[in-house]
Amino acid sequence: MSDEVRVGVLSLHNSKETKAICNAVADLGHEPLWLRAENLRIEAGYGAVSVEPEPDVVINRLLLPSADQPLTELGLAGVFDAVDAPVCNTASATAVAVHKFAAMARLAAEGVPVPPSTLAIGAHRLERETPPKDPADDGLPPVSETAGPGTRVFKRPIGTHGDETRLLEPGGYAPQLADESQGIVQGMVESPTDDHEDVRIYVVGGEAVGAMRRYAPDDDWRTNVARGGRVRDATPDVPSEVMDLAVDAAEALDLDYAGVDVIEGVDGWYVLEVNVTAGFKGFFEATGTSPAPHIAAHAIRRVDGTVDPTTVQELSTELDDSVPACRPQLQSSPEPDDSTLGYTTEVRVTGQHGAETVVAKADTGATRTSIDLGLASQIGAGPIDDTANVKGDGSNRPVVPVGIRLGDYTHEIQANVRDRSHLSHEVLLGRDVLDDYSVRVSRRHDDDGDDFEGYVDGKDRYDEE
Repeated sequence: MSDEVRVGVLSLHNSKETKAICNAVADLGHEPLWLRAENLRIEAGYGAVSVEPEPDVVINRLLLPSADQPLTELGLAGVFDAVDAPVCNTASATAVAVHKFAAMARLAAEGVPVPPSTLAIGAHRLERETPPKDPADDGLPPVSETAGPGTRVFKRPIGTHGDETRLLEPGGYAPQLADESQGIVQGMVESPTDDHEDVRIYVVGGEAVGAMRRYAPDDDWRTNVARGGRVRDATPDVPSEVMDLAVDAAEALDLDYAGVDVIEGVDGWYVLEVNVTAGFKGFFEATGTSPAPHIAAHAIRRVDGTVDPTTVQELSTELDDSVPACRPQLQSSPEPDDSTLGYTTEVRVTGQHGAETVVAKADTGATRTSIDLGLASQIGAGPIDDTANVKGDGSNRPVVPVGIRLGDYTHEIQANVRDRSHLSHEVLLGRDVLDDYSVRVSRRHDDDGDDFEGYVDGKDRYDEE
């Protein structure tokens, strides 16, 4: 291996953390490779696995808790476990850590203190909040016996930012679970103070790089920064044994780096959660320390690369989340010969579950592309990301991600959905696609030169928007 280490940052998104890690790798004198959909090619066969671009080491930054298809992304991380490049936060370690109860079970088995918790699968597991009246009942343990008789917390096994997390007062009921869904009821740790607060400790390579104390906002009990939680630097205040507790938790889960949330109870400290891809922004604001250079340095050292410790410390005083030079080139613009469209043209529309080729109409007056409701259902377009207000009729339409392929070029866009069954075309191309093209109204998809039926003054009277 040359002195320069090729560090692959596996990330399909554009988070500040990913950018900061890529920039830190470059600033440490090594080559970052941002591994994402635009540039990643993986092949397996004939007794070998090949990856392009080829990294020497991989940093896994897949955001599984917020992914639409977490198992699919986890499988992508698993591919790198099979190549000759160490992975920081392997797929197997991530699979356990991202499931909050699986992580707690592993921690408890390793002797790491966690709050008493119960995992429920299906509705019947959380229906009882008090012991059953009939001793001959099915024997399922009441939640109150395992999670404690006082206030408890309900949470989902996979989630982020405190989503779907709620307090259960004594005698209260947990949310109803659908068949085969999972929920966790966890005993509320009694704090020596009246404040709702906890501590996040960032651990990298078996060392705690800093700690921040998080306080819940006035109108909430959750301390998540995304929910308005206040933060301050706790690095000088947290006892060394608590820092060691966070390190032990990360090591028990075989994680190279993690944000470990701990809380002080009246009888000691507990580990609440271990976050595989914890954010940096709030942590940096509180502590003045960016974990990005520490994560980059750890990855480089995993393959015996050279890192200057002084440079790591200097870089950690900034959070450089500017767009890195290694960002893969997004798909280039269409070639000049392919950059002219007609009034109608054939397009391939792709969703999560399929794709269909249809004839689309170009409308340079439309800001956003619109697709038919039936077509959206057929290809599995979604999930719904937003709604868009249409000025023409004042309606609000759901907005979903789709791919629109024209020739060799694919546009990943957010299209609005409406019932177009009474209109001439299932797809109307807006400027979100047409900005890359010239539109010739004298041309149509079949290019037969005939006049457009119903085409008057630049508009299709049967397909007006």
